[in-house]
Amino acid sequence: NISALMSAADVTGAEAIHPGYGFLSENADFADACAAAGIIFIGPSADVIRKMGSKESAKAIMAESGVPVVPGADDHPDPAVLKQRAQEIGLPVLIKAVAGGGGRGMRLVCSIDEFENALTSARREAGSAFGNETVLLEKYIQQPRHIEVQIFGDSHGNVIHAFERDCSTQRRYQKVIEEAPAANLTDAQRTHLHSAAVKAGQAVG
Repeated sequence: NISALMSAADVTGAEAIHPGYGFLSENADFADACAAAGIIFIGPSADVIRKMGSKESAKAIMAESGVPVVPGADDHPDPAVLKQRAQEIGLPVLIKAVAGGGGRGMRLVCSIDEFENALTSARREAGSAFGNETVLLEKYIQQPRHIEVQIFGDSHGNVIHAFERDCSTQRRYQKVIEEAPAANLTDAQRTHLHSAAVKAGQAVG
């Protein structure tokens, strides 16, 4: 409850607010409310949250900045064009809601004959769940590892990493266990991950 939190901050004379690790940490309106009240929001700016809140814009920013990304394609109003792009990427591909999360609005396509039905289904679920039917395509990586790098940035443009955690143990695309440091990475792989994460933070500001 943003208004209740802002009232509590006013009553207590808070100078800064840490949003925790739930939805408020990804809420641009909350970051805006803090800024309007002259309170430091301990997290990204509202502008950064909005840029990174869309998979489509986030991926474009990363690609332009030289951060490695999974091969894919942006949405297109013509299903035939998207079908062609899926074939160019190479099956299997994922159709993913740009505004989504938790596996909602996501469909795996292993045969090109399944593509149009999967696209229609993904759009419908994305619209219902997130109010946005826009999707993107990504090459499906089989037997992947989901490794995250925690980064911190300051108001002077400095960005550092705080190492990585392996979040590969999941149920319904939601993390169940996080293990840090990630096991079975070479020094070169670890360095590559850390430097890419820092570059990502610098790219988005």
